[in-house]
Amino acid sequence: ETILSRIRSFDYSQKNAVLVPAAALGVGGMLLYWARPRRKMNIIDMGNGWWGSCERPEEWKEDDSIRPFKIETSDKEIEDLHQRLDRFRFTPHVEGAAFHYGFNSSYLKKVVSYWRNQFDWRKQVEELNKYPHFHTTIEGIDIHFIHVKPSYVPHGQTVQPLLMVHGWPGSFYEFYKIIPLLTEPAKHGLNEGDVVFEVICPSIPGYGFSEAPHKKEFDTIAAARIFHKLMSRLGFRKYYLQGGDWGSRITTNMAQMLPQCVKGLHLNIAFLGKPSLRRMISIMLGAYVPWLVGLNREDARRFYPYMQKNVYDVLRESGYLHIQATKPDTAGCGLNDSPVGLAAYILEKFSTWTDKSFLHKDDGGLESKYSLDELLTNVMIYWVTSSIVSSMRFYKENFSTDPDLTAHNRVGVRVPTGIAAFPQEIIHTPHVWIKDVYKNIISYSYMPRGGHFAAFEEPKLLAQDIVEFVRKVEQL
Repeated sequence: ETILSRIRSFDYSQKNAVLVPAAALGVGGMLLYWARPRRKMNIIDMGNGWWGSCERPEEWKEDDSIRPFKIETSDKEIEDLHQRLDRFRFTPHVEGAAFHYGFNSSYLKKVVSYWRNQFDWRKQVEELNKYPHFHTTIEGIDIHFIHVKPSYVPHGQTVQPLLMVHGWPGSFYEFYKIIPLLTEPAKHGLNEGDVVFEVICPSIPGYGFSEAPHKKEFDTIAAARIFHKLMSRLGFRKYYLQGGDWGSRITTNMAQMLPQCVKGLHLNIAFLGKPSLRRMISIMLGAYVPWLVGLNREDARRFYPYMQKNVYDVLRESGYLHIQATKPDTAGCGLNDSPVGLAAYILEKFSTWTDKSFLHKDDGGLESKYSLDELLTNVMIYWVTSSIVSSMRFYKENFSTDPDLTAHNRVGVRVPTGIAAFPQEIIHTPHVWIKDVYKNIISYSYMPRGGHFAAFEEPKLLAQDIVEFVRKVEQL
């Protein structure tokens, strides 16, 4: 009664003197809390850049022409390669090591012999030139890309522009098997012609036939901006994006940068960076009650045992990353000088990143998924362009400013998104986690087989998923 009487006797003006400022403070604080992050984190600022070999001239106007480009080779280039292969200094492998120590040197001997005596680079150059190649100058450097249009478009059908971005140690060549499935899907039994694409595949600056940046700090944001400028230069106002590896990061940044230009984003890997407290709890509980934390049976199968699949396996496969994210030029210069070293360094990734069990095979399982001609053509793109060092530097430029690759994740991706989760991918990211960053997931597919190099290894599966995703987006 005493307390109640005191409350009743409390003067109305005194109540106002305390409650009104408190309420105003609370409401104001909430408004500041919600307004500040939205203002700052709604989109990634597009900015601008200059990556040429000298300072940008004050009165400089960029040449925005699209120039046809053709890959060429010469007797001198091939002779130099053969001489270096002839000087291959063999290192005996450890008996029973398979690919546990890296590329098995006995199998490497076979690869080098094939490369020297049977691989026909001139023939592969003809294969590479079967699609139209182009160069254009953006932000001071020459950007290489292929642009493939469908040979036939059904009456009334709209052709959808699709930008596909590769990663490391891949190249634009990864997409050669999937391009005909996307530009002529009906011919390959994917659908009845209701979704048709024209495909644009650029080389990331510093990779293959795209000029390397001459300045520091060229990261995925810079690549995203350049590729938006490329699509604009080609006359596209809205387009679809697809990426894996670095291509996933670049296309995600593109969606965060100019969402109004992106009709849909399709990924075959999604990077979320360091785990949040909620995800840590999910990891601990998911092994026992996965349904309680939003994991289904397939998530649990791909995810556990957690330490083996997400710590030990990742540590084993990521030694290269630490080198390339810190001092890429040291190892890179050696690889740039030795074709055998380059092949071992690159092809080892095409073994265990395709299927983790290939670690136990003497040949790394490489020829069970790819031909030696395909694998060596990808290696040759790095060799003839001397681009291995600049491709490795891309890791340093990104990890130096964002060590755990989480800075951009604060910007939600709100464009329609499709995820193709391949079972042999290096990491598995459950649907429930991906929603933390990708806010508008239209499709999430548990693919039946395949690994990191999806377009190269399982082109039909990936093409089917892209087609189904775009069909759903077009029906929204």
